[in-house]
Amino acid sequence: MTTNIRLITFDLDDTLWDVRPALEAAEQAQWSCLRSRFPNLALETTTREELATIRSTLLTQRPELAHHISLFRETFIEQLLRSQGVPPDESVEAARQAFEAFLSERHRVTVYDSAHLVLKTLAHHFQLGALTNGNADVRKTEIGHYFDYAWRAEEFGVSKPDPELFQRAFDEAGVEGREVIHVGDCHDNDVKGAAAAGALAIWFKAGGGVSDVAAAVIGDLADLPEAVHQIVNKEADAQR
Repeated sequence: MTTNIRLITFDLDDTLWDVRPALEAAEQAQWSCLRSRFPNLALETTTREELATIRSTLLTQRPELAHHISLFRETFIEQLLRSQGVPPDESVEAARQAFEAFLSERHRVTVYDSAHLVLKTLAHHFQLGALTNGNADVRKTEIGHYFDYAWRAEEFGVSKPDPELFQRAFDEAGVEGREVIHVGDCHDNDVKGAAAAGALAIWFKAGGGVSDVAAAVIGDLADLPEAVHQIVNKEADAQR
């Protein structure tokens, strides 16, 4: 396959797997850890208003945490414990343990049925990269071996759709935006963000959709190799 496309990057959550079950299990693991350590604290009965106040205060005091979601969650847990009278040092250690419990379950994702075949097919012709705003590390999942690169927004301190995130990832891979196809389920974060960085984008919209920004729209992940093939052929024809 002769093409200028060298790299295909993927969003992860709701692009290669349904994130909801893993997040629910991760939340349960986090609270279970805290319940075990602090059985006399009714942490889960904290009202939504109280939780929202802690979040808002934390982001006001440390706005950079908006782009470091792992550190934000751990710090949030720490602040929640401190609001319940837990001493600072103990709050820090308990928050660390609770986040570890969360992250362990966070990586127990069930990938979409076609994910293995799609990634295996594309990996024969292109380098593959994961580019996510989430805190899942694709290398810790069952599909990690297909990927040449794994980037998380929190490692850069900037998040999609900011084109800076895409550009910094492309720089690390030694490619230009025009040599990249990015695949994701969020039109704003993935499609518009990638396009702003000079890349082509494929919008994975379950059931299909319409976009004047995406190079292609797919309603099923299994359709991705054909969509990439068509884009590559179109790019080749344009160069003739």
